[in-house]
Amino acid sequence: MAQSTTAGRTRPDLTAGGGLTRRLDALIGRIERAEALDTVAGPVAALEKKLGEKLPWWRNLASGTFLGHPLHPLLVAVPIGSWSASLLFDLAGDRRGARRLVGVGLLAALPTMASGGSDWAYTNGAEQRVGLVHAGANGLSLLAFGLSWQARRRGHHGQGVLWSLVGATAVSVGGWLGGHLSYALGVGVDTTAFQHSTAEWTEVARSEDVTEGALRAADVGGVPLVLTRLPGGTVIALADRCSHRGAPLHEGELDDGCLVCPWHRSVFATDGAVVRGPATRPQQSYAVLERDGAVSVRIADEPRSLRTNPVGP
Repeated sequence: MAQSTTAGRTRPDLTAGGGLTRRLDALIGRIERAEALDTVAGPVAALEKKLGEKLPWWRNLASGTFLGHPLHPLLVAVPIGSWSASLLFDLAGDRRGARRLVGVGLLAALPTMASGGSDWAYTNGAEQRVGLVHAGANGLSLLAFGLSWQARRRGHHGQGVLWSLVGATAVSVGGWLGGHLSYALGVGVDTTAFQHSTAEWTEVARSEDVTEGALRAADVGGVPLVLTRLPGGTVIALADRCSHRGAPLHEGELDDGCLVCPWHRSVFATDGAVVRGPATRPQQSYAVLERDGAVSVRIADEPRSLRTNPVGP
């Protein structure tokens, strides 16, 4: 690790430009470009997506559509917390408590990994490759803690602790990769989170160009929109970039009064609400004014600072 000197004292350099960070960036870069991983990731993701198509209720559940954000980050706290606490119980000499906590973590890990697999299936390229390694590290942690529980159950406490340490190392690697997926690659983040728009009425289309039963692309201040006219004549305007993975909704279709994403078949109501996953976040809805043969839109109230001032302090 790089060192820095302040007032004659040497301390580790923990900045983003430090040696450790550079090495980690180089490592993750190799994983992101490792096309050989696609031979495994592609078929597995296809199976997961096929399961979601056959069981829409499972896709909604595993994706966290009912929560309004991915389910996986919520579930992951249980196995990690249980396994971490088990090591503290080992230090305190409570062998029975440690074994029970390892068991709780094993049980909680199964739905956690299932929800993560559902999220991962709808990625591709670098995101899918990193996600595959992330899943591999977590699979190794599951195996190690399973062996730990078995050893403890047979009375081999020392062996159980060693396997727990292996599992804790693997889950730490998996956690770091998971953080990279979310915070560096944006997996699970609303793809419209940083789009900002105007509070002033802005013309985006002529009335005759927005027809019933058809989706039309538009633009307001550089932000893509999708427009359509409802059977009663009302025009609606939503963010065109799907909140799930960024697909252009105007290339999708209308089905039973809802907008269907062209990539992963998420379904949105005309007010932007998610009807069916894998999307978890609603589409931004715009106020619409139709007057004198023109369709104008605006965002009446935008309290989110990253949308109104995305490059501000």
